[in-house]
Amino acid sequence: MEDDAPVIYGLEFQARALTAQTAETDAIRFLVGTQSLKFDNQIHIIDFDDENNIINKNVLLHQAGEIWHIGASPADKAVLTTCYNKTSDSRVVSCAAVWRMPSDWETGSHESPDDSAHNPQTLELLCHLDDSAHSNAACVLWEPMGDGKRVISLADNHALLWDLQESSTQATVSSTATLEGKGQLKFTSGKWSPHHNCSQLATANDTAIRGWDLRTMSQIYCIENAHGQLVRDLDFNPNRQYYLASCGDDCKVKFWDVRNVQEPVKTLEEHSHWVWSVRYNHSHDQLVLTASSDSRLILSNMVSISSEPFGHLVDDEELSEGEDNHQEEKGKEPLKDSVVSTYEEHEDSVYTAEWSSADPWLFASLSYDGRLVINRVPRALKYRILL
Repeated sequence: MEDDAPVIYGLEFQARALTAQTAETDAIRFLVGTQSLKFDNQIHIIDFDDENNIINKNVLLHQAGEIWHIGASPADKAVLTTCYNKTSDSRVVSCAAVWRMPSDWETGSHESPDDSAHNPQTLELLCHLDDSAHSNAACVLWEPMGDGKRVISLADNHALLWDLQESSTQATVSSTATLEGKGQLKFTSGKWSPHHNCSQLATANDTAIRGWDLRTMSQIYCIENAHGQLVRDLDFNPNRQYYLASCGDDCKVKFWDVRNVQEPVKTLEEHSHWVWSVRYNHSHDQLVLTASSDSRLILSNMVSISSEPFGHLVDDEELSEGEDNHQEEKGKEPLKDSVVSTYEEHEDSVYTAEWSSADPWLFASLSYDGRLVINRVPRALKYRILL
């Protein structure tokens, strides 16, 4: 029975790191990383059973420190990266590492949740993604659709392209790009473009967005003052290669065509506080999720700048004579952009929202108090897009 009601799961600890498990396309699975100063931090593996509308969880220990960012390998569902804080010589350092889940993490936990909660297994460290020259990792980005052998880490003012060996137990820096300029420049976030043979990267630092060519590690565009305040997150349209979405502390979500960076193509002003996360749907790029510290998650239908601005495209052959004129009329006007739904199940800042890799109509959001909410695209809109 398909139901639009949200499903809520509470973690004991605060959390801000969430990712869909990219390499898993059968099960609806998300990974959440906790931020606890007092206790061992954890990775929660969240499996959503959509037939019964219930969540099954497994917990793995992440003893290295509090998790600020988490990324799942696109090729191996047992491998993930985290950026985490650890205290060394009484100062806090941000590190990055590649981990493997223990091979038998699934055993026993559904039958007897009590036992697994008391004796959680520990993630296996494969390798560190930091060297003494580049500390303070902000995020690690896997090559989209890649074989799980290339990642980029953003550390202070450096973007580092790493090659992972077959077993991921060793990582070597193959090239680097550096932010030049006055002051303490540092990257806050970035996104690896799925287009152009995965040869481009977009990064945010302060109020600017920059594009990089990974073959030459040189800057190819710069959107100065893309937002009035700090840029928090970026995402590429999966179907339109020059389109990029951004969000920031000016409460706005902006959509850019990077071939012309003078003005955004569209701006959304629906949130009343900082916008932390923006995500395009992987299959239907008119659907855009945004998460904010106004405690809300907003699903927008950005049809006019999607890959199907005139609605569902129909082949000419399929049209009978009578429908022809009707189709031409329909074809002139792009559909209207709109806010589909505002989700208010969170009571704290919503730091991330992610679409499921296995079900394009399902998404998860995570607020700082450790509340994970799984929601679906409203059925009426789903059928309108599909039919």
